[in-house]
Amino acid sequence: MLTRGVYGVWHESARDDAFVIDFEGSPYVCPRYPRLRMLEGLLAFRNAYDGPVAQVLVPEAIASRAAKELERMQSRIPEARSHILTSPFCVPLRWFAAFDGSERVVAEGEQGLFVKYQTRRVKAMARLDRAVRVLEAAGFDDVIVDQVADLRRWMEPFPNDAVVELDYGDVVSLFDDVELALDESAAEVSASLDALEKGDLERAGEHYAEVISRWAHAQSLAYLN
Repeated sequence: MLTRGVYGVWHESARDDAFVIDFEGSPYVCPRYPRLRMLEGLLAFRNAYDGPVAQVLVPEAIASRAAKELERMQSRIPEARSHILTSPFCVPLRWFAAFDGSERVVAEGEQGLFVKYQTRRVKAMARLDRAVRVLEAAGFDDVIVDQVADLRRWMEPFPNDAVVELDYGDVVSLFDDVELALDESAAEVSASLDALEKGDLERAGEHYAEVISRWAHAQSLAYLN
């Protein structure tokens, strides 16, 4: 269901409810904070562009209104922060660096197969720390390293025993069941980092090329839109 408002079109429920998952026999709650995420997303989208382009995409009056509402919300509920990161059409490949291939879950849902990864926040942080070190040592551009570091910074305020979940969501519709069953994206990213750490650039490139090839179609849809 789509809802049209002053800030655009929103496809989620606007209720301040939460997702609840079971992990290792215990329930974990993920507040959605939909309004907060919408405001942050709108402002981040505008700030990604400069000058006249930003003004065309999100007029100054709308951006100012959103910023003021976000400030009021954060003053009223200081502990409120985004517990969910979303990406249209594809999973950003850097997100896989937070997981081990063994943490992949493939199961049958109402719409067919779905894929997700789940791990402890402390494990995800350690893997991202290592990914940053490996990429820096290999001489990758700051732009690439910063993207991984930004994900780590986003996780930092959460407690160590929190659970991090990567859910393919509606992206599964872009793959058939065989492709989903054979998808080992996290394992390939991990293997690429392993090879990179050993200085085996050829092997690192081969593993990463597997992931890029798998997600090329989904990423193309993001750019087209």
